[in-house]
Amino acid sequence: MPTNSPELVDEILKALDYDGEEEVSSPEGEKMPIRLALLRKYQIRAPHLEFLNAMTDHAAADQYLKELINADVGTELDKFLWGREIIDFLLESPGVKFEPEEFVSLLKKLQPRLYSIASSLKAHPEEVHLTVDTVRYEIHGRKRKGVCSDFLAERAGKDTPVPVFIQASKHFRVPENNDMPIIMVGPGTGIAPFRAFLEERKATGAEGRNWLFFGAQKSSCDFFYKEELETYQTEGVLTRFDTAFSQDQNYKIYVQTRMMEKAKELWNWLEQGAHFYVCGDASRMAKDVDKALHEIVKIAGDRSEEAAGEYIQKLKCDKRYQRDVY
Repeated sequence: MPTNSPELVDEILKALDYDGEEEVSSPEGEKMPIRLALLRKYQIRAPHLEFLNAMTDHAAADQYLKELINADVGTELDKFLWGREIIDFLLESPGVKFEPEEFVSLLKKLQPRLYSIASSLKAHPEEVHLTVDTVRYEIHGRKRKGVCSDFLAERAGKDTPVPVFIQASKHFRVPENNDMPIIMVGPGTGIAPFRAFLEERKATGAEGRNWLFFGAQKSSCDFFYKEELETYQTEGVLTRFDTAFSQDQNYKIYVQTRMMEKAKELWNWLEQGAHFYVCGDASRMAKDVDKALHEIVKIAGDRSEEAAGEYIQKLKCDKRYQRDVY
């Protein structure tokens, strides 16, 4: 559970001419100063429809925004909002003011950010490790930072309490049978649970083979846990290790590319009972990996499109195809 950027809170308070001590209600109905509410209780970056509608109700609001909302064309509105935050609208329309309670009523509750646990309790009994790629970029003339990644990277020091929200995963875990092989596909921070899987397999002395597909943009700066993974390979914990760095050459290579290159062997692993796991981006990577998996079953397994779909559906039903995507 992160807190928001104090600097961003100050900017919003200044834009609305608040001193920060005005009393407002939290999402739970608790009374508190608005500075504290914006810091800990509300989402203050992404503008939601309630806020946008309130902005368009004022004469000073952007007519173009009003037209986008009324047109009900989601894709165009999404394009316009990309990279824009609540503070942008407040600064662009300085004449628009809200009563403090009215303003927080236009905001959503600050939600917990879910990170896959990147360590095994058997390897680190008193610790939980996370894999965090800090979000920093500049757009529309302003520097932006991720809510939680910035909180963890820059503000959560050794003496800063970090409230924790835990969402248990019933099925995304190593097989109960330690002899079963596993295939893991985890580009970028999607490596997190598979680092935990490898720690777990080593700590329990699992005999099952382990195959990891890892991908990122550049090996020079995006190769998370490089030394650890290469050590696991040397030790024999990591049986197969395939990497795909999309920008290390003048043509793109992705994890699904590597999967297709090893189609026959991957199919053999599945036929020998391997569990198949995917972690990472849901919008593109997971879909592309799923498509590649279907192709592998169809081509290497010599099956029709329909039969390949049935094979993969059975993998899912048997809890041998698991995804942790976001």
